[in-house]
Amino acid sequence: MIRAVNILLNEVECRILGSLVEKEITTPEYYPLSLNALVNACNQKSNRDPVMSLDEAAVRQALRSLEGQSLVRSVSPADSRVTKYEHRLQEAFNFYRHEIAILCLLLLRGPQTPGELRGRSERMHNFDDLGAVQSSLQYLMKREPPLVKPLPRQPGTKETRYAHLLSGDVAFAEPELGAEPGTGVGSMDGDRIKKLEEEIAELKNEMADLKQQFGLFRKQFE
Repeated sequence: MIRAVNILLNEVECRILGSLVEKEITTPEYYPLSLNALVNACNQKSNRDPVMSLDEAAVRQALRSLEGQSLVRSVSPADSRVTKYEHRLQEAFNFYRHEIAILCLLLLRGPQTPGELRGRSERMHNFDDLGAVQSSLQYLMKREPPLVKPLPRQPGTKETRYAHLLSGDVAFAEPELGAEPGTGVGSMDGDRIKKLEEEIAELKNEMADLKQQFGLFRKQFE
């Protein structure tokens, strides 16, 4: 096992690791990823927060750093002359499937609540209920060193958000003095509408990504 100590990743390195984990689980037939495929995965509009616009140079630089930390390695498949890349998080941490699914989502989308994690993890791992998500978070929090931590609740929210610690401890903004949390019915309806709009946008982006992947797949047989 790789000794996973003193890891301190920047946002590009987090995006690369999260993208490699996601594609290994959801589209194993296209994994490991070429540089071009990895850039596209990092810049994907669905299931990413924030959406990035990385170029090959930025991804190459981050890959060199990750290779130096033994978190990524390049491979040259026998049936391809293109160098491809795969993550080594399993060697570093010996994750269970439910743990790596949670960590992947935190790497790709930042701090999230257990409810958000459960709803967004279906393609990677099926959690039976919120208790199963909480259990996975506890596993990650009890690692040595810890890989996840809970954040203080924001004003007007009921659920605790969790963040990964692969980029170091997480700073959080204190609520402004005198700020009134939006707890009225109108605010709650607005939150529901915003969430529905985000989910619809995600579905549209996922459909666009699937159409693009199908188009590339079909070209191989033309």
